[in-house]
Amino acid sequence: MKIAESVLAVLSAATFDGPRLMLPGQLDQADYVAVNKVLEANGGKWNRAAKAHVFPGESAEDAVEQAIATGEFRRVKQDLGQFDTPPLIVSLVIDVAEIEPGMVVLEPSAGIGKLASGAADEGGTVYAVEIDKARAAKLETIAVAVIEGDFLTLDPDQFDQFDRVVMNPPFARQADIDHVRHAYKFLNPEGRLVSVMSAGVQFRQDRKAVEFREFVDMRGGSIDRLPEGSFEPSGTSVNTCIVVIPGEAA
Repeated sequence: MKIAESVLAVLSAATFDGPRLMLPGQLDQADYVAVNKVLEANGGKWNRAAKAHVFPGESAEDAVEQAIATGEFRRVKQDLGQFDTPPLIVSLVIDVAEIEPGMVVLEPSAGIGKLASGAADEGGTVYAVEIDKARAAKLETIAVAVIEGDFLTLDPDQFDQFDRVVMNPPFARQADIDHVRHAYKFLNPEGRLVSVMSAGVQFRQDRKAVEFREFVDMRGGSIDRLPEGSFEPSGTSVNTCIVVIPGEAA
């Protein structure tokens, strides 16, 4: 059963303190009933003394993150870290990126290099970053340079700027926003960044998500929802979107 967009918006604006979740402001009765059903289905119970919904023995933020990411009424235990990009989504990202032969392309958090491989097939000169040692080793057959490490720790001033950035970052706790904002610093002014992201960036009302939407809009970019089930071939029901951000002078 899918969660209504209005309920997802309320959940995304909640605040957290360990196992406690505090709803934003005063909801009308109908909205509260709808939100409470989702919280209870995911293990939360209203605690009058705490003045919050409490999720015993776990992080309330983690519990709600699952619901927001999947849009599912009942808990769907899933890893919201990195998962491989399905072939149809690879094709879409590469098409939208409009990679031309000779362009220098970056794939941050490259995993097994599905996007890097697609970029190389278009004639791009590919650089890949991957934190996992085993996966990084496999990327050496695709990319001209492989950087093993945490992408978020890399200094963009240590690299020449890239013509294109294509990416499918981890989603947990809005990490995708952090990765995309950081990746944009590696893009040349005439370039283009194309990323798969959690669909939550379209409707979440927390400051991080709102500021990200403003950033995309300011740069003349776009956020478009991908069809439900787009990542089922990779074993996840997380809802996703595709984000396109032109360089500062594009």
